[in-house]
Amino acid sequence: MEQSLAVELRGVVKRRRRKKIGPIHLQIPQGYVVALVGSNGSGKSTMLKMIQRTLQPDEGDICWFGEAYAGELPLEVHQQLGYVGEVPESEESLMTAEEAARFRSRWYPAWDEERLQELLHRFEVPYHERLSRMSKGERRKFEIAATLATKPKLLLLDEPSSGLDPFAWKKLIDLLQDCLEEEDVTILLATHVIDEVKRLADYIVLVHQGQALGMIEKDQLFDSWREVWVRSAGVGMKGLPGVVVIREEGPSLSKLVVQEPHLDELEQVLENNGVQVLQTRSLELEEILELWMQGYPPAGLAGEAATYS
Repeated sequence: MEQSLAVELRGVVKRRRRKKIGPIHLQIPQGYVVALVGSNGSGKSTMLKMIQRTLQPDEGDICWFGEAYAGELPLEVHQQLGYVGEVPESEESLMTAEEAARFRSRWYPAWDEERLQELLHRFEVPYHERLSRMSKGERRKFEIAATLATKPKLLLLDEPSSGLDPFAWKKLIDLLQDCLEEEDVTILLATHVIDEVKRLADYIVLVHQGQALGMIEKDQLFDSWREVWVRSAGVGMKGLPGVVVIREEGPSLSKLVVQEPHLDELEQVLENNGVQVLQTRSLELEEILELWMQGYPPAGLAGEAATYS
């Protein structure tokens, strides 16, 4: 049975003055957390804004819940999208949290006031304080609480932990996990915080220099590479199966980075050549992403973006 999609990008392009985002081919399955991972300026925020339709793509098509729309999104589709940008909107700054929540509730028929009050209490947000007088963390927590009160089907989060202290961050992670267990919601988050990816994501998309380099299940990504330390004793290390990086760490000590499917074959070749394996370990996510950006993608990427030359 074909997986239902929350949103799909087909050859989407956005041109900026100094750079171009895309073409992007991406399919976000319903009911999962998909993390857009990449450095600042890589194009993550632009992708979210095009999905939220505050930016129009210059080329390509976007489908929401299986439907494409020319021009403005229908109101009923907008009402199913929740968006928390990295920078809050200034229009509500002179309102109190109570006034801003009342204003937003008029636009969302599924607005859940009970949920809002519970979240504001949980996050310790001052309900009668003007938004402009709140700390960055308090404002962030209000934005997240008010967005979740709309009961979105697709939740777009741009750097959700920005401005949050470690305790509030932990509450946010727990809250999002509760949403996933209790509701039919898809979460697409742009982040560079590795712990958010580890704790929340089902799938990871690497965004680099305006390109989505593919999507892969998180567990599969973590299992994609191994680091192997060997005592080479003058034996040549070139041409080994699945090895993409070789670093000499001493006169007879080498560190190899090998694709997981080739690990057994590599160990057999090393044994046959009298090379001693000292230890192996899995790579950290940061190391895997760095390899990916250098042109060594993991096996099993999903979608057209997985095609490499």
